Amino acid sequence: MAGATPEPVSPTAPALTGPVLMNQDWLDLTFLHWAVDPGRVAHLMPRGVRPDVHEATGSTYVGLVPFRMSRAAPFRLPGVTWLGTFLETNVRLYSVDRYGVRGVVFLSLDCERVVVTAGARAAFGTPYRWARMRHRTRAVTGDGTDHTYTARLRRPWPPHTSRVTVRVGEPRRPDDLDHFVSARWGLHTSVLGWPMYVPNHHEPWPLHDAEVVDLDDGLLGSVGFGDLAARAPDQVAFSPGVHTDFGLPRRLRPRP
Repeated sequence: MAGATPEPVSPTAPALTGPVLMNQDWLDLTFLHWAVDPGRVAHLMPRGVRPDVHEATGSTYVGLVPFRMSRAAPFRLPGVTWLGTFLETNVRLYSVDRYGVRGVVFLSLDCERVVVTAGARAAFGTPYRWARMRHRTRAVTGDGTDHTYTARLRRPWPPHTSRVTVRVGEPRRPDDLDHFVSARWGLHTSVLGWPMYVPNHHEPWPLHDAEVVDLDDGLLGSVGFGDLAARAPDQVAFSPGVHTDFGLPRRLRPRP
């Protein structure tokens, strides 16, 4: 699918130009990414959107991203303690639309709150699923901290499960691939058949080195990428987190 040249990848988010729809904190977040041929994921993109390709590798990427959502709330209101605080893991792709605006496309978003699952599906067309989840940390003397994320979908049966442990080390300067997968300032989705873009804004990601200690994941397989979990990821990083604002959904158009 032809389209405009993709906008430059920038670790600094463009300013939101309209009202803030919601705000939230993303904490203790791990990036795990596997390189795939763009042709493998092209059919999963919304209308008017194509896979974004990392210039240096010629690949696009499938991401598995577990984290803690904290104090999400509508508009700029103070965060909600229980309903707005939960664990989440998403499987995502990297996209660019016909106007060159880069974003992400979610294949799945698994979380603990059934109300959030239903509401986000209805409002944004995002594929939220209800799951049991847990996050634990363990200090490793002299070697950093282990973060373990577990998930178990509540349906179908038998349920898909996931267990990821990463060992987090020192802060690092993000490289070109880190920026490609993390500096994403919006979501491409489809609402009632219309391709839409939901912008977001946050400070640049603070990243740390991380290594995979344990990976036994079925969430990738639940969306057709089970082979990826059988090999080591091509990119791994950890972030203590950022505060994020989301703008109003809009039809595809050039970025202001």
